Amino acid sequence: MKWRVRFLDIRPLRGSRSFRALWIGSSVSQFGGQIATVAVLAQVWDLTRSPVGTGAIGLATGLPMVLFGLLGGTLADTVDRRTVVRAAAVGQLLAAAGLWAQAVAGNRNVVLLLALVAIGTSCGALGAPARRTLPVRLLPGDQVAAGLALTNVSFQTAMLAGPAAAGLIIARWDFSAAYAAQAVALVIALPAVIRLPAMRPEGVEAAGGRRRPRRGGWRIVLRRPTLWGSMATDLSATLLAMPIALFPLVNEVRFGGDPRTLGLFLSAVAVGGITAGLFSGTVTRLSRGGLVQLSAAVVWGLALAGFGLADPLWLALGCLAVAGAADTVSVVTRGALVQLETPDAYRGRVSSVEHVIGVAGPELGNFRGGLVASATSASFSLVLGGLSAVLAVAAVAVTNGPLRAYRTPSADAKPTAHAGHRQGSAPVRPDVPRPP
Repeated sequence: MKWRVRFLDIRPLRGSRSFRALWIGSSVSQFGGQIATVAVLAQVWDLTRSPVGTGAIGLATGLPMVLFGLLGGTLADTVDRRTVVRAAAVGQLLAAAGLWAQAVAGNRNVVLLLALVAIGTSCGALGAPARRTLPVRLLPGDQVAAGLALTNVSFQTAMLAGPAAAGLIIARWDFSAAYAAQAVALVIALPAVIRLPAMRPEGVEAAGGRRRPRRGGWRIVLRRPTLWGSMATDLSATLLAMPIALFPLVNEVRFGGDPRTLGLFLSAVAVGGITAGLFSGTVTRLSRGGLVQLSAAVVWGLALAGFGLADPLWLALGCLAVAGAADTVSVVTRGALVQLETPDAYRGRVSSVEHVIGVAGPELGNFRGGLVASATSASFSLVLGGLSAVLAVAAVAVTNGPLRAYRTPSADAKPTAHAGHRQGSAPVRPDVPRPP
């Protein structure tokens, strides 16, 4: 393999103007989102001084992700996906303005803060399934994984720069400045969403003058072992081994509670993610995507268990960097597998399930980690979670042969209503319209 193909594949940025604009806008908004994430974490800790309080952030974000993510999936398979993404972006901007206003007003009510977080999360979750379907509609089939890798690299870059910037902003000014930065970033990103081309879902049926999604969108996940196996792998890793809610406690117990060190924890995860992303050409060209995802999830769990035992700062940051690299590999391979295995008529709903598992899973995992740490210690919670994740992923690997054997389709292949006949998938019966 030539060295150049091992590096980040930038063909999607050169070949699709719409994808390029969306990628740039998303990169900016993700940077602002990471600043706000640290600000919320630090403000809740300042108000409660409790790992249960910071764990409650996961609950405030996880539940809206489940409820509105599933609703967003149905909308994405019913109406123009561009419209859904636009509305969600405006809602997130209004929620960011609310976070800024409560900080300026000197709010000391943690319930109000978490409510605003939940509102912003609800808007993001509503648009997330539609947003996940955009790369496969904007790019050729052989560039979908590369497009997802680029998206992940921008996210990891935001994780690297955003938390570090948040630590400096909060230390120099206050929480309101951090929330203002998020609002400005969302304003900058909005034009890219507004200029998207029309993205009407394929296969939408008309009934009584109304449009309705094709039936069977939820069942397809359970009927295809590759889909439920990939999602179960991600859920096993994130629900059992998420460290974010424990960062303030680990920082205070081991490293003196310096906000700059708190930012370094998230930045270390991003360093590993960016490193893996820069060499993602190797991963995106591998055909055994299921096996790659399973292996990456095991590395994730082991790395976080190591973080729980690490005492020197350099070792703790190193373990987090390894975890970040494994997470990038897992996200890219899972995202490509799910989109390529799902016909377009079902992508919104399947993407909503992926979103709920991929985003709500970590938030609920943070809540679980906070509860365990409050009863024991941060180290025990991290080690127990990491090793439990490894065992759960191993169970998925043993019981799901189709996922282990999954191979990426050829470059010119596109998912169809009969895509389930490929190896490792159960066939999907085309729906027959019901009589009026």
